[in-house]
Amino acid sequence: MDDTRAALQIEAVQAAQVQDAMHAVENARVDLLAIDRALEQLTAIDAQQGNIVELRYFGGLTVEETAEVVALSPATVKREWVLARAWLQRELSSSFGA
Repeated sequence: MDDTRAALQIEAVQAAQVQDAMHAVENARVDLLAIDRALEQLTAIDAQQGNIVELRYFGGLTVEETAEVVALSPATVKREWVLARAWLQRELSSSFGA
């Protein structure tokens, strides 16, 4: 009997985890066109930041790899990455909130 109860508890926990994951996916829906527009706007304002976002986010490069590609120091890439992410977050939150 204890094995059956344990198995049922595990199934209940797993079901709850799946349901939580499904809610997270639903809440994380992102308008890809809005992201593309925001990245285009950022690139128009600051081409270097736009390039860093593309390399880091879409290219999957590390800070060090990105620094090598764009011929900047890792510290500069980190600063630009932080600024670009903040700008994009503000743009996307205002476009989703509108």
